[in-house]
Amino acid sequence: MTRHNVPLSCFGLGLVLYIFVSILALPAALAASAPAESLDSLHEKAKKEGKVTIYAALSSRSMEVILPAFMKRFPGVTIDHIDATADQLLARIVSEVRGGRLFGDVFGGALPYMAQASDQKLLAPLTVPEAAAYPAQMKSDFWIATDTQFYIAGWNTNLVKKGDEPKNFEDLANPKWKDSLMGEPRDFQMLIGLAKRKYNNDEKAIDLMKRIAANQVEFHKGHSQLVEFLVAGQRPVCFTCYAHHFPPRMKKGAPIQPLLTEGVGEVGGAVSILRGGPHPNASMLRRAKLPLTPTSSL
Repeated sequence: MTRHNVPLSCFGLGLVLYIFVSILALPAALAASAPAESLDSLHEKAKKEGKVTIYAALSSRSMEVILPAFMKRFPGVTIDHIDATADQLLARIVSEVRGGRLFGDVFGGALPYMAQASDQKLLAPLTVPEAAAYPAQMKSDFWIATDTQFYIAGWNTNLVKKGDEPKNFEDLANPKWKDSLMGEPRDFQMLIGLAKRKYNNDEKAIDLMKRIAANQVEFHKGHSQLVEFLVAGQRPVCFTCYAHHFPPRMKKGAPIQPLLTEGVGEVGGAVSILRGGPHPNASMLRRAKLPLTPTSSL
């Protein structure tokens, strides 16, 4: 188990900027052993193309920051951003390819959509030296992770006395928390994280989840709604909240506190280069060496 923000915690604005300014960059056809083309040279080629078309869902905050930053760094190259859900964008890409004319250069989405795009041979190989430090599960031959999601427990400080807070996930199985817990019903990653990382044992993870479930967990669909219910005091404890939802609300005085000793993380999204895109040089602009940073602002 890992999870929130420990350095890889809530990736975000900086990492997405890293992706669009740095990662989208390497020539897809460039062999790993060949020297990378200079950024200035690539920029000159990209200016002749004039733009790069990105198919990815971005928050309004991301669009306010990332797109202008890219165009400032690479003058003469504009971004044509197509915003929709990943399934809609993938369907659009498939339709364009079948129609004989692909308009997109870059595709961003969750890993299931990357897998679908890869299976349909829509993605170009992507080798990014800057991602050498990434763990294997955060990259492949065709995509690289742009953000992670971390699930942690948290509580309402008005409803949970100081010193009485849960210290770990096992504490949530204590009968004292009956009718006190909330969660998101789709967070199967919690079970996987417990089984494969914390216990290295499926049976122990399943047993813990059953004991937690015996406390009559109340489920709400949507993590933003879940944390707002926690702030409002709907129930004292949330055990599958997003870690990055806590800092901005706590900064505004919300009576909530996260459990920082453990959690479960997964790749939230990834980016790839589309095979046969119309602006190959612009899609490969890269190497802005920004650190991996939280997505808490997104």
